[in-house]
Amino acid sequence: MASKMIDIHPHIISKDEKKYPIAPLGGKRSVWSAERPIDFENLVASMNAAGVDKAAIVHSSTTYGYDNTYMCDSIATMPKRFTGVGSVDFAAPDASEKIRYWQTRGVTGLRIFSAGSTFDKQADTLDDPKTFKAWETCAELKIPVVTQLRREGLHMLYTLIRRFSNVKIIVDHLIRVPQNDQPPYDRAAFLFELSKYPSLYFKLSTNNVRFSREGANSPEVFFPRLVKEIPANRIAWGSNYPASKGSLKEMADEARSALSCLSQSDQEWILAKTAQSLYPALAD
Repeated sequence: MASKMIDIHPHIISKDEKKYPIAPLGGKRSVWSAERPIDFENLVASMNAAGVDKAAIVHSSTTYGYDNTYMCDSIATMPKRFTGVGSVDFAAPDASEKIRYWQTRGVTGLRIFSAGSTFDKQADTLDDPKTFKAWETCAELKIPVVTQLRREGLHMLYTLIRRFSNVKIIVDHLIRVPQNDQPPYDRAAFLFELSKYPSLYFKLSTNNVRFSREGANSPEVFFPRLVKEIPANRIAWGSNYPASKGSLKEMADEARSALSCLSQSDQEWILAKTAQSLYPALAD
C-alpha cells in the first residue's frame, strides 16, 4: 500500500543523557527539547496514532550539536520506516569525511541551521566558500540539504542555488510565510519568486498551517495560491513535532484539514510523494 502521509520534520531526544550527552550548537539548548522531549519510541507510537506512515527524522542540533548518533542508532532499528536528516559543520576541514561517514549510518539528508529559536540573528556563514567542498560532496552523493534561514539570508541562498544547482535544497518552514500576511499575500512575493529555481524545494510545516488560520487568512485561500505559485511536487509536509506545541495527531489532522481544499493529486504530493522524491529511502 502506498504511503499516504510522510513527515519530513520530527525530532527525537533521548532520555539517556549519559549515552547521548547534551551538547547544543552554540552552547544554547532549545527550550522545546528541554521542556517537551520525545524519544524514538514515543515518536513511533505517536506516528501510529496519527496515521503517519514514515518519517525523515531531523537531528536536533540545538540538543546534540553535530553528533547524530542518537538519531542514527534509532533509525537502524527500523530502516524501512525512517531515514535521517543530519547535521554536519559544512565549514570544517573534515566536513566531506563526516558527510560520508554519517551517510553510512542512515543519513540521507543534511540540514544547516543558520537561523532559529536559539539564534539571535541570521548567521552570515551560509555561503562561506569554506563550505563549498561540503556542498560538492552533497552533489556527488545526491544528498538534499535543508536550510533554515530568515528572509535576510536570501542573498546567501541565491548564491548556493546558482552555484550548486545539482543539489536539491529544501527551504524550512516556507521562511515563515504567511505569518502576518493576508490575501493577496504581497509579503510572500519573495517566496513565490524562488519557485523559478527547479532545484529548490519547500517544507510546509505545522507553523505554516497555523499561520494560514490567523487573522484574515484561511487555508482555503492561502494553499491554492501556494500551489499556483509553487508546484505541489516541490512542497513536502513536516510536523516540527515536538518543537511545535501539540500532539503529532493534532498536527497531522491540522495538515490534512488545511490541505483538503487542494486537488487529490496535490495533497498526495505534499503529504507523501514529494518526501519520497527527496528521500528515496522512504519509497514504498
